[in-house]
Amino acid sequence: METARAIKNTDQKYTYADYLTWDDGQRWELINGEAYLLQGPVGLAPAPNRFHQELSGALFYQFFAYLKDKPCKVYDAPFDVRLSSETQASDNYTDTVVQPDIVVVCDKTKLDDRGCNGAPDLVIEITSPSTARLDLTVKFDLYEKHGVKEYWIVHPAEKTLMVFKLQENGCYGAPDRYAETGTVLVPLLGDLVIDLAEVFGEE
Repeated sequence: METARAIKNTDQKYTYADYLTWDDGQRWELINGEAYLLQGPVGLAPAPNRFHQELSGALFYQFFAYLKDKPCKVYDAPFDVRLSSETQASDNYTDTVVQPDIVVVCDKTKLDDRGCNGAPDLVIEITSPSTARLDLTVKFDLYEKHGVKEYWIVHPAEKTLMVFKLQENGCYGAPDRYAETGTVLVPLLGDLVIDLAEVFGEE
């Protein structure tokens, strides 16, 4: 997640159909019907900082290079992920649309021209002090509920990574923790190995 949030209107619940009508030039997310400002004009929610962008780009590159010509696909923000309690729910009933920093989707039936309709296999959020609570609580519960198999949370300031994996009981287990020079095996995607030294590098 990129920056601090502002709720559009706490007295109203929104759907994806509402979301599609917003043409204010700002980027929003919906979580359980509540609208959160992701990025907008100066004074509202600024663009993510340089280090965030470098981390995101370095991570995306490693996934992209490995997944080229493979069934699974990787996407970076802005990329809409629609989540609903019903499979293929209509726009009027879908109340959650998020834009994670990076997602990996292996089920091509979930992909359409508007993004991903359903849970990705892997989600990465690059957190900050202003978004840590949302990433570690609200989004944690959201991704767990909808069956995201792996949820990665990157801490730029600490240069660390936490990887939560979905267990057989449908809940995330204790996270695997990695330091800035570690390597991450991703058996979910075959023999992919992410080199964190290449990700964090030097600021």
